[in-house]
Amino acid sequence: MKKLLLPLLILLSGWGMAQPQAAKEDGIKPVGIIKNLTDSALLDVVQRQTFRYFWDFGHPVSGLARERSNKSYDYGDEVVTTGGSGFGIMAMLVADHRKWITHEQAVNRMLKILDFLMKAESFHGAFPHWMNGATGKVIPFGRKDDGADIVETSYLFEGLLCARQYFKADNQQEGRIRGMVNNLWEEMEWNWFTRDGRPNLYWHWSPNNGWSMNFAIRGFNECMITYILAESAERYPVTPEVYFGGWAQSDFFRNGNTYYGHKLPLGFPYGGPLFFSQYTFQALNPKGLKDQYADYWEQNLNHTLINHDYCVDNPKKFKGYGENCWGLTASDNFEGYNAHAPNNDLGVITPTAALSAFPYTPEYSMKALRHFYYDLGDKIWGEYGFTDAFSESHNWYAKSYLAIDQGPIVVMIENYRSGLIWNLFMSCPEIKHGLKKLHFESPALN
Repeated sequence: MKKLLLPLLILLSGWGMAQPQAAKEDGIKPVGIIKNLTDSALLDVVQRQTFRYFWDFGHPVSGLARERSNKSYDYGDEVVTTGGSGFGIMAMLVADHRKWITHEQAVNRMLKILDFLMKAESFHGAFPHWMNGATGKVIPFGRKDDGADIVETSYLFEGLLCARQYFKADNQQEGRIRGMVNNLWEEMEWNWFTRDGRPNLYWHWSPNNGWSMNFAIRGFNECMITYILAESAERYPVTPEVYFGGWAQSDFFRNGNTYYGHKLPLGFPYGGPLFFSQYTFQALNPKGLKDQYADYWEQNLNHTLINHDYCVDNPKKFKGYGENCWGLTASDNFEGYNAHAPNNDLGVITPTAALSAFPYTPEYSMKALRHFYYDLGDKIWGEYGFTDAFSESHNWYAKSYLAIDQGPIVVMIENYRSGLIWNLFMSCPEIKHGLKKLHFESPALN
């Protein structure tokens, strides 16, 4: 797991804690703790305030999502994140659907984003992990990670394809949105990232360093969406053998063991951090989704239940853990940043873990939400929703917000409530084709 997660973790540690910028003129007014809310009203408040991270704190030139709210290392204020921006686009569709912003505002922001992406640096159609939000130039994520990142690009395409399906009005502006998304989608050379036809996708390519990072993407983890999109492409697709011979071939693909009474078909012992069952499945609907390897609803539900039951069991006796306070995933912590999981437990609870699990465990997630909001709100509730993480054992409460943690809260709660993003993504004819190529079963394919 450490090797696979390295590209996500290597430069995300937060050293300085500068406060986020204030909301802009078209902003959504933040609210403090409101007592005695119904469950539905509380979900509204949390989704809406969390969305402010992307709306009010979005980059003013590009409209894309900033990597994080605080200073980290020396990369400055201009860094936007490709994957987090995809999450932010999906969150914006939720905001339009829920009428926190006007449809005209959503259209205008989407056009700003797409106009920027059409001119930004890309490599065989893929974007880098980080870009300068004012210029579109690459900001290196690592010394050799200064080119294409197809996993981050996949998260961006989750949002772009959903936007294409959402903005369907017969007018010039929404027609431009669809046209630009199709242009970006068609120009993404997924097959280039097989390194001359090898049975695997490779995470990175650099114009300066070529394939030197040599990072083959294999499962099971947060990268399943990359393979689904690569199989679904029309102009530069990969063959099914890349999925079967690459993604499904690793020491940590098949599991089959039982933890806390829950059988885990795929993945690492105890399932790994919860973002494995959330990032891909913000868009890809796991309900009824099956292939020869797993029932993905069972996979994601049991992954979540194992994480929950581990926190209730609390074998390391960390302060605060319990049925109302659970959720281990990658986030900031008192040492910097880490991928928290039952077998890598540092006493850090990350709100996005339980809240982005709402589709799988709504009762347990609501208990956590009420505890986070009412009992811990004075320490972790802020202008962009819940801050990134906390550790009661270490008396540490983050001041930071991260795009990749805020986005799934908005999106996955909405999938629980209405299925909005799942329905949009699964309506894409290309996605249906890609899933059929791989012999998936899904109600969306009927």
